[in-house]
Amino acid sequence: MSEKQELNHSRRAILKGGMAMAATGLGVAVTGSAIAAPNTPESFDEVVDVIVVGSGFAGMSAALQAREGGASVMVIDKMPVFGGNSTINGGAMAVAGSSLQKEAGIQDDVNVMVEDMLKAGRGMNDVEMLKLVCDGTAESCEWLIGHGVKWKPFVQHFGGHSIQRVLQTVESSGAGIIRPMIKVAREQGVDMRNQVRMESFIQDDKGRVIGLEVREGYYFPKEKTGKIRRFGARKGVIMATGGFGNDVKYRMMQMPELNSDLDSTNHAGATSEALKQMMLIGANPIHLDQIQLGPWSSPDEKGFGTASQFATIATYPHGIVVDVRTGERFFNELADRKARADAIMTRRDDKHQPVYPVGFTNAAGAAKAQTLAWGMKYNVIKKADTLEELAEIYGMPADKLKAQVARWNEAVKNRDDKEFGRPMQEAILLEEGPWYAARMWPKVHYCMGGVRVNTRSEVLHLVTDKPIAGLYAAGEATGGIHGASRLGACAVAEGVVTGRNAGRICAAEKGINLKLS
Repeated sequence: MSEKQELNHSRRAILKGGMAMAATGLGVAVTGSAIAAPNTPESFDEVVDVIVVGSGFAGMSAALQAREGGASVMVIDKMPVFGGNSTINGGAMAVAGSSLQKEAGIQDDVNVMVEDMLKAGRGMNDVEMLKLVCDGTAESCEWLIGHGVKWKPFVQHFGGHSIQRVLQTVESSGAGIIRPMIKVAREQGVDMRNQVRMESFIQDDKGRVIGLEVREGYYFPKEKTGKIRRFGARKGVIMATGGFGNDVKYRMMQMPELNSDLDSTNHAGATSEALKQMMLIGANPIHLDQIQLGPWSSPDEKGFGTASQFATIATYPHGIVVDVRTGERFFNELADRKARADAIMTRRDDKHQPVYPVGFTNAAGAAKAQTLAWGMKYNVIKKADTLEELAEIYGMPADKLKAQVARWNEAVKNRDDKEFGRPMQEAILLEEGPWYAARMWPKVHYCMGGVRVNTRSEVLHLVTDKPIAGLYAAGEATGGIHGASRLGACAVAEGVVTGRNAGRICAAEKGINLKLS
């Protein structure tokens, strides 16, 4: 048996023995590194101050902040392109107290944003981490502008937020954040490595994380491709590895109903192996069964698609969603994501098959929807000149649809939605066409769960609740901030703020001496 095989065998034995003791109720003193066999190499192939795993919002924010703090930084990503889910994200960031809000005369406050997120999270949120995120949004927004990010010149109202506080990149994509950050990172000397998959942590004899064993030249998803190498981190490793929304097997362990029949907006690499490696060295997983469905997706296209941006920018703030069987609304279109997704998922026939609702608005409501033309080109978004034509396209009762639109217009005039209590700041009259519509059905979108961290972004141990030395985490890889449901545009907020927090604190560590081979 090789030395590596012996180590793996020992680790499995320790884990098996630990679980057996837990099952029998035996008490045992456990330190922050007790379940991990030390695997300290005599030397490393390469050594830097900080290694960041993942290159999305959290990863790039951590890398840039650490570099600006004077640390040498390496970013690794297992995929052939950088950015992960962040690149295909809608590029919307919730900001409390932005300059654009002030210019528009919108009064906002960090405490109001905290309350909105607590309400959406059903009170399950880690309040201290929540405050850290909300308090950091305005300054981080300006920081992003300083790194080349450009926002649209208006503020949007996303579901679950009590007021308008959402800024969006001019590209309507997270690429409008990721690309500028990667450009600046390279200019500042951050070592960017793609097709490098993390295999395991390397710890010293005290359990401190001092580096990673990786596969360099890895071809996703071929598990054994690439060359094994050891990278050392003098100051620490920051895990910004995102969620596991496209890991069907693992997500079904948390929520069995999220099977392969349900599509995901996530990129192919949104899997669970990095989370599992953190758990193997004692990280505390929390809220793993809190997985969000995106309520703006369409069954008529794969992944994030064109309907998501259309629904977010046009339908939800400026239109309505109806059940095709009745032509009537059945929920608050600006409720939080969980409430909307849960409502949509109830639309089923007597055989429990989906009956896809239709969301629609008119030309005025769709004026800022950048994906409208693409959605129409691929027949995901459809156009109708009259409500009668719209009803015919989707098999709806025209008389009931027209009656519902009339009731909606009366609510807009009175600024009071008596049917479902929807906020009316962005509501418009739907009096004339043309009409633009898309069928809707939720898709797996975001994992609220991950590893538990403190306000220093240090990963906390399952048993001791103390930091695992040398290990930090940020963004979707962490759990607890959003509770039961994440509000729209808060992923960018969380990723950037917690990424910067981890990068700043990790870069300030004293660091240890590591040998090069």
